[in-house]
Amino acid sequence: MAIFKGAGVALVTPMHEDLSINYEKLDELLEEQIAAGTDAIIICGTTGESATLSEKEHLDAIKFTIERVKGRIPVIAGTGSNSTHTAVEMSKEAAENGADGLLVVTPYYNKGTQNGLIRHYTTIANAVDKPIIMYNVPSRTGCNLLPPTVAALFKEVENIVGIKEATGNISQVAKVMELTDGKIDLYSGNDDQIVPLLSLGGIGVISVLSNVAPREAHDIVMKFLEGDIAGSRDLQLKSLELIDALFCEVNPIPVKAALNLMGKEVGPLRGPLTEMEPQNQERLAKAMRAYGIQVVK
Repeated sequence: MAIFKGAGVALVTPMHEDLSINYEKLDELLEEQIAAGTDAIIICGTTGESATLSEKEHLDAIKFTIERVKGRIPVIAGTGSNSTHTAVEMSKEAAENGADGLLVVTPYYNKGTQNGLIRHYTTIANAVDKPIIMYNVPSRTGCNLLPPTVAALFKEVENIVGIKEATGNISQVAKVMELTDGKIDLYSGNDDQIVPLLSLGGIGVISVLSNVAPREAHDIVMKFLEGDIAGSRDLQLKSLELIDALFCEVNPIPVKAALNLMGKEVGPLRGPLTEMEPQNQERLAKAMRAYGIQVVK
């Protein structure tokens, strides 16, 4: 059974001005997301600035989220690392704290061969009893989890159940689905490609868009899964201008700016990420207003 179907929000990590995690604001965001119909919470992923969180902060934020969500929707913890040992230890602690699943990005910088990736993911999976979604985003990691590798892991490791596909390469995604007999739980990692991946057998999206439009992201997926292909396509196309603006600078710079423009007060970004360039923030605010999102700042 899939960890979730629909739109799971790749949630930002709100910060105080001193760059410590703002847990009061995180609690507010979690409640707003659940009330708006988000299908899962993905905590401490790329959008959550996991790269600049200490291990303690990372694990504390995961534990806090699990405790606050209280089983109302699944919580998926980002526990990937370019160190297999670190990924194992973080995955074990997140699992012990009650995460419903784990999102594990490919190793970055030191990368590893395809055989290295098989050993990396197998070692992590064997250390926990939770379902794992592999995360393939070569534009960030410099490492591409190739379709035969995905298929081998899916078929040989029981609790490797899904993949977040953010290659942008539809042909590669199609090959993944062919080699896994269409059985792997496929999630789009790109908000502008939700419908294309659903058409290949996908069951959802792990979404940046959901931070600012949770109901709409949910509806794109669920309309498709319920057979309203035209309705899903129309919502996807309507969202493209906003999605483009949300990625006109490196994520999560724009989405944090968007939430602050909405008056959510999620705070600043940790370096090396910087505040959004004024001309890009103007573009973002315009796209938000056109989409029907109220801009208060």
